[in-house]
Amino acid sequence: MEDQISKRTILIVEDNPENIDVLVGILQKSYRLKIATSGEKALRIVAQGESPDLILLDIQMPGIDGYEVCRRLKEDPATRQIPVIFVTALSSVNEEEKGFALGCVDYIIKPVSPPVVRQRIKTHMTLYDQNRILEEKVAQRTQQLKNAFLRIKESSLETIHILSKAAEYRDEDTGSHIYRMSNYSAAIAVKMGLSEKIVESILYAAPMHDVGKIGIPDSILLKPGELTADEFNIMKQHTLIGAKILENSKTEFIRLGETIALTHHEWWNGNGYPRGLKEKEIPLEGRIIAVADVFDALTTKRPYKDPFPLEVSFRIIEENRGRQFDPDIVDAFFSIKSEILKIRKKYRDDE
Repeated sequence: MEDQISKRTILIVEDNPENIDVLVGILQKSYRLKIATSGEKALRIVAQGESPDLILLDIQMPGIDGYEVCRRLKEDPATRQIPVIFVTALSSVNEEEKGFALGCVDYIIKPVSPPVVRQRIKTHMTLYDQNRILEEKVAQRTQQLKNAFLRIKESSLETIHILSKAAEYRDEDTGSHIYRMSNYSAAIAVKMGLSEKIVESILYAAPMHDVGKIGIPDSILLKPGELTADEFNIMKQHTLIGAKILENSKTEFIRLGETIALTHHEWWNGNGYPRGLKEKEIPLEGRIIAVADVFDALTTKRPYKDPFPLEVSFRIIEENRGRQFDPDIVDAFFSIKSEILKIRKKYRDDE
C-alpha cells in the first residue's frame, strides 16, 4: 500500500516559501510533489499533462486567487474530479462556505497541523480512488448494457423486466419490486387520466428506474445500517448512472426510462436529488414513480430495514404530501388504495 501511495502526486499551490517548506516537510516522504507559486502556474501544470491526484490550494495569492483556480478546475470536465483542499489563513464561516460551494472537498486552516494534513489527504485520496474505480466499472457496465439494447429486435415488457432485474440481482430483498412498483405507477397514471399510450409507456419504463444501481458497490448497496454522508453521495449517483445507461435510445419508452431514472428521487419541495428540481419542474412520470417506489420500499424488507406495517406506510406517504410528493399524485394514489393492495398481493415476494 505504501508503494502505491508513494506514487501519488500532490500539487501544492502556494506563494509563500515558508508555507511551501512546511507542506513539503509533511508530505515528501509519502507523495510525489509538484509546486506552483501562483494560480496561473497551477492551471498550466494541470493542463500540461499528468493531472495530480490531489491539489492543496492557497486562497490569497498574487494574480488569480485560489477561489478562481478552483472554479476553473471544476468547470473543466478533464479536471473537475481532482480533489481540491483549500489550505489558507482565512477562517471565517463565509470563506469556508464559498470554498465548499466552489467544489473543494476540505478546508485546512493555517498554521497547519501535520497529523491533520496527513489524515485529511489520506481520507480524500481513498474517496478519489473509490470514485475512479466506480467510474471505470460504470463505463464497462454501461457499454455492456448498451450492446444488449442494440441486440433487442422486439421490445416487450418481459424483456424490460429481465434487463431491470440485472441491476437488482445482488439485492435479494427486492424480490418482485419492479413488478409491484411498475403496476402501482400505471394504476396511478390511469387514475390521473393519462392516455393509454402514456400509461403503457410508464408500465414499460418504470422497471428501469433503478438500473443505475448496477454501478453502485455492494458494500453500499447491501449495507445493513445507515449510510455515511460519503456513501450516500455515491448511492445518489445511481440516478445519473441510470440516465447515462439509457440515454440516446431510439425507443420511446426507453427514453422515458432515462427520464424516470434521473428524476424519481426529486422532491416536490426541491430537496431531492440529483438536480434539486421542484414541483412541476419534475417530469410527471418521475413524480408518479416517486410515490410508487417509496410505497413499495416502505412495505418490503430491505438490507437496511424490516417492512413497515401497511398503516404506517400509508401514513408516511400522506405526511409527505406536498413535501416529497406531488399532492395530486398522492390523492390519486389514495383514491385507488384497494387496487394498490390487490397489486401488492398479486406480486407478493413469498409466492
